[in-house]
Amino acid sequence: MIFGNPQPQTADNKWRRQLDKFVKANQQELAALFWGLWLANGDSQGTIGIDLQPTPHFVYCPKEQIENLNNKVENRLQEILGIIDNHQPEVEVVMIGIGKGEIKLIQFAPEPPPPICFEQVGKNVDELLELLEQRMSEESF
Repeated sequence: MIFGNPQPQTADNKWRRQLDKFVKANQQELAALFWGLWLANGDSQGTIGIDLQPTPHFVYCPKEQIENLNNKVENRLQEILGIIDNHQPEVEVVMIGIGKGEIKLIQFAPEPPPPICFEQVGKNVDELLELLEQRMSEESF
């Protein structure tokens, strides 16, 4: 989602393309992390987010904050809220990318599904966080 006037693809907003590339290259690990965090917290903490500033790291985006932001941007996030409310964690991953005053929905259905990714990857949540944050730090968002 771009807030304000639409912007052309420039070096300043290439983060969305880079994030897509990162997600595609790390689907299994992201699905495993998503499932591990889901098992630990459900949606009680909010939606998992990837905050790219100042350095890439994972955060939780509480639903109340997303709803408040939606109100501030004239309900432009209504579709994202609907996806968050209706996602099926057993089959799909839903995260929010945060960068340069914009957000981007990350949604994919990995093969195998998230619970099996978690089993196959064989790492705990802390190990997955460390691995993925390290990989993100090597990207040029």
